[in-house]
Amino acid sequence: MSPAPPSSGRIRPWLVVGDLVLAALWVSVGALVKLFVYSVLGLGGRPEAEAAKVALSVVYMFLFAWLESVTGGASYNPLTALAGALASRGGLALYLFTVFVRIPAQVLGAVLGVTVIQEAFPKVGKGAVLSVGVHHGALVEGLATLMVVMMSVTLKKKEMNGFFMKTWISSIWKNTIHILSSHITGGIMNPASAFAWAYARGDHTTFDHLLVYWLAPLQATLLGVWVVTFLTKPKKIKDNKKDQ
Repeated sequence: MSPAPPSSGRIRPWLVVGDLVLAALWVSVGALVKLFVYSVLGLGGRPEAEAAKVALSVVYMFLFAWLESVTGGASYNPLTALAGALASRGGLALYLFTVFVRIPAQVLGAVLGVTVIQEAFPKVGKGAVLSVGVHHGALVEGLATLMVVMMSVTLKKKEMNGFFMKTWISSIWKNTIHILSSHITGGIMNPASAFAWAYARGDHTTFDHLLVYWLAPLQATLLGVWVVTFLTKPKKIKDNKKDQ
């Protein structure tokens, strides 16, 4: 999840196409990076593999952050779209547009991306799977998402930081959280990507998947946006509320 471009809170229908395309590209690039590191470079099971993946992921995170910017806010991650809609305070219409139009487009794009990449490269794998109990996994994925969302929304509100610095901080932070949670839930923090790989495996309708990769991250996103919004309220607003 990278810091989304500033939003005016308006409904922008053209973002749906961008969401679908970026979601498809995101799962494809992520899978190709793993295939490149493990198969082409032959670093499977070695410490250098993680370093190589992090270095490459930082590069393509910059690419996707740029694509998000030039498209005016298209995103590959439902959590980014949802956080942006909530933080912009665009009203009920924007929220419903995000939930019922943009997020389904991102899910569809991710499914198409996984389908194509598996057809082209059968050895690409089957995505991350839960390696612990469902409640443990939901807690880990929720906490990971909460930390990433809070950082993302905070960076969005800090207008003094430029594109490079925001993206650099976001990419390093997300990679750190991903590494810490990858052996438990995969550290996906992206319901569309998680659903696409689960759909390819056939376990996308299980309780475990819905709780760990949908419900927990969505609740964490709502909490993260609320916490950052509350903590960054202008001082005058806080003082006025105390005086009333």
